[in-house]
Amino acid sequence: MSPYPNLISDSILVGETIELLRLNGGRASAVKVVDYVMKIRQAEPGLAKLLVSDLVGTDPRLHLNDDVVELKPNVHDSRKLIESDFVVFDLETTGAKAPPCRITEIGAYRVSSGKITDEFQTLVNPETPIPEFITQLTGISDSMVKSAPRFSEVAADFMEFIGDSILVAHNAPFDMRFLNFEIGRIHENYRVGNPHLCTVKLSRRLNKNVANHKLNTLAEYYSISLENHHRASDDARATAQIFVNLLTEMENIGVFDLGGAQKIRA
Repeated sequence: MSPYPNLISDSILVGETIELLRLNGGRASAVKVVDYVMKIRQAEPGLAKLLVSDLVGTDPRLHLNDDVVELKPNVHDSRKLIESDFVVFDLETTGAKAPPCRITEIGAYRVSSGKITDEFQTLVNPETPIPEFITQLTGISDSMVKSAPRFSEVAADFMEFIGDSILVAHNAPFDMRFLNFEIGRIHENYRVGNPHLCTVKLSRRLNKNVANHKLNTLAEYYSISLENHHRASDDARATAQIFVNLLTEMENIGVFDLGGAQKIRA
């Protein structure tokens, strides 16, 4: 079973199973899955079912119906933005690449019905020295995180805070990469399954008259306060307020669901 409802398997076997199912209308026999994924030719049906039951049990996207493996429908695309909860988050890190770099701070805000309704924030002990230039940029030093919890100690609370919300971040690929790296260290072969949106990509399409789409530039454009740039909580709050504005602008151009929002490109 998945360690949390919002984690999905990152294993090669599950990935190949999902690929097979998509090529076959969302369904395939256990024998066919074992043949395609595990390279076991003409497996006995009972053995095939036993093998795929272990595979299916690791990922909430899969379902075993008797001896047929099914891909559950993707309900994310049809989620109405106005009815959805979002968790807008920001991570501070020891550098640009994970690995070897690690998280030093998490800031997150829940947005519901266009308003910030809850928050999550904590320093994180990265278990590795923070480079001096990162300390100069963020203000986060080794001494500040020395007594802070490790990511493994806050992961459960953060995953519960995220729940089934849509994740939002400014330059989301960066934050998602770090988040999934840390999750994978705790729960091998798993990653966060929540859909996500990137405010950089959204802004490039929706704000073509803005000089650039850096966080501080957009904060100024929307008259949003950003006092401690490069601290996770302050950046996440500013991003959340920017995202509330972007929600209105998406509605103005006729984008009302997650699928439409994810298709927005510059």
